[in-house]
Amino acid sequence: MPAKKSVKKATSKPQKSEYGAKQITVLEGLDPVRKRPGMYIGNTSTEGLHHLIWEVVDNCIDEAMAGHANHIEVVMSNDETVTVTDNGRGIPVEKHHQTKKSALETVLTVLHAGGKFGAGGYKVSGGLHGVGVSVVNALSDYLRAEIKRDGKLWVQEFQRGKPKGGVKAVANARGTGTSITFKADKQIFSTTEYNRETIFDHLRQQAYLTKGVKISVTDQRKSKKNAFQYTFYFEGGIKSYVKHLNYNKEPKHDSIFYTDKTEQEVQVEVALQYSDSYKETMFTFANNIFTVEGGMHMIGFRTALTRTLNAYARRKNMLKEKDENLSGEDVREGLTAVVSVKIRDPQFEGQTKAKLGNAEVKSVVDQVMSEQFEIYLEEHPRDADAILSKCIIAQRARVAARAARDTVLRKGALDGLTLPGKLADCSSKDPKDSEIFIVEGDSAGGSAKQGRDRNFQAILPLRGKILNVERARIDKMLANNEVKSLIIALGTNIGEQFVYDDLRYDRVVIMTDADVDGAHIRTLLLTLFYRYFPELVQKGNIYIAQPPLYKIQFGKDFEYVYSDDELEVAKKKFDKLVADRKSKRPAKQQKKETPVGEAASEEMEETQSQTSGALIQRYKGLGEMNPAQLWETTMDPMTRKMKQVHIEDAEKADDVFSVLMGSDVPSRKKFIQTHAASVKNLDI
Repeated sequence: MPAKKSVKKATSKPQKSEYGAKQITVLEGLDPVRKRPGMYIGNTSTEGLHHLIWEVVDNCIDEAMAGHANHIEVVMSNDETVTVTDNGRGIPVEKHHQTKKSALETVLTVLHAGGKFGAGGYKVSGGLHGVGVSVVNALSDYLRAEIKRDGKLWVQEFQRGKPKGGVKAVANARGTGTSITFKADKQIFSTTEYNRETIFDHLRQQAYLTKGVKISVTDQRKSKKNAFQYTFYFEGGIKSYVKHLNYNKEPKHDSIFYTDKTEQEVQVEVALQYSDSYKETMFTFANNIFTVEGGMHMIGFRTALTRTLNAYARRKNMLKEKDENLSGEDVREGLTAVVSVKIRDPQFEGQTKAKLGNAEVKSVVDQVMSEQFEIYLEEHPRDADAILSKCIIAQRARVAARAARDTVLRKGALDGLTLPGKLADCSSKDPKDSEIFIVEGDSAGGSAKQGRDRNFQAILPLRGKILNVERARIDKMLANNEVKSLIIALGTNIGEQFVYDDLRYDRVVIMTDADVDGAHIRTLLLTLFYRYFPELVQKGNIYIAQPPLYKIQFGKDFEYVYSDDELEVAKKKFDKLVADRKSKRPAKQQKKETPVGEAASEEMEETQSQTSGALIQRYKGLGEMNPAQLWETTMDPMTRKMKQVHIEDAEKADDVFSVLMGSDVPSRKKFIQTHAASVKNLDI
């Protein structure tokens, strides 16, 4: 239950605090970065740590996009350093006219210094907030820059952002390029362990977006079993990316539409292909930065796609005069698309660069997409027929779904009078204070209803396993009673009628048994949320409850444990507790108080076992817990453990859901075989 705020009345006048020029702190150089690192890299945990690599790689990508580099290499070494090298022009080393330091030292020690701000440096560039590699320098315990330029190898070293000396030519060198070696500062970061898979996935994506550029990554760390090297190179660019995204899907047509054209100083690159999926898979980028929330380039693309397909369908008489036009929803069913634009001065909404705001990009993307996609449809009539057939079937399904949705979610259906009968709602009407537990079965639902705090906790029991929405259209989904009850209970509606602000509960908690069936139900629910309520996942409203697996007890002492590993630790602790108590008792009393006898053991054989006198109970399901136990272990905000569901990688999440929940059996079998060894707590 949310803690109540206590308010104390002031008993004396507040002391006057001085606030003048003396209280204004001026941080110079890179001090602001070390003082508030989260402002520059998001956070100081895993995501921020990896952002150091992205920032240095972005500079290399900028060189590649400008046509000066075609090879980038990333090496993770045993000494926790990372080296990023490119064969671009090399950072200039001559004295800068403003700072009177070398250009290299200026770039590495001054915020907002670089070739991205003036004329003649880069036409287009990515980077974080225009602060670049200087932030990496500030947050590194050690950084070494090696520059090949003017026939020399130039070197300069830094310690926590401060130069250890000036730039020096240490040898002759052929060619040009930049190599940055850095070691993340343990005073700043909570972890300095890089994730190989995260780095590989990011660099693969950058290689797709920068066609013709080779990106190599090497992991030399001893903590990994073997040194590992991989090279990404895609001549087809985002066309290859779409092929990769559709790897586990069945394409509806053979050729992938692709165009790369520059208009009004905006480079527009688009690739798309339709599959047998019912969902849209779309990724948009601006200057190689993933725009999670889309923006003007996405709007321009979608407008052109809908208009061009409708015009073609009318022209070829695939849509009759009496037929209504295909909607945006119709033409995006089963669509896999990547839209990448490169512009001179990108304007992003918000510090996270989640959305592109340049208004002029919308019309340019619309123009290029309309012209080139129309040519594609005329030149590939069989593919065009396959695409339009898919869209027209989607239209018919949408009409059927609309009728079903109107029946389920008609106006006024969420006024509290038509909520599902099985829903035990909470008394609070403030969504910020409220949470709903989606539980498996009537037995667990009964315990949860009795054990909850009805002021802010609602319970919705589900009967059996819900529909796998990965293999069903929305009309079939809305015919499923369990899904229907959940949608009405949440209050947001779905699809194009989804309204986030109508969410009735701030925390939506999946609470299932800790067994195979429970895991399956949890996966089905996560699929539903990911596909039809993506904003709830993106904004952190979805949680997974963590009920305990065991209760270990000796006398009045007990402990709940949540994994087999925790159980082993608890056993040792209770073994010591038992031994200590035995040693303090007289011999006669020890004999009389021998732990649980044979009869008791047999009586609890299915759920309990003994270890050195301590009793261990294994919970097979939530229904085995009485209401008080369920409250104190899984539902009480003061003691419970819950996992919040996040999407760190949208592409990977989409792929995993497609493999696990889709119709491609061989891909699912391969996935299970590959990851079976890493599964813990498997209950067969």
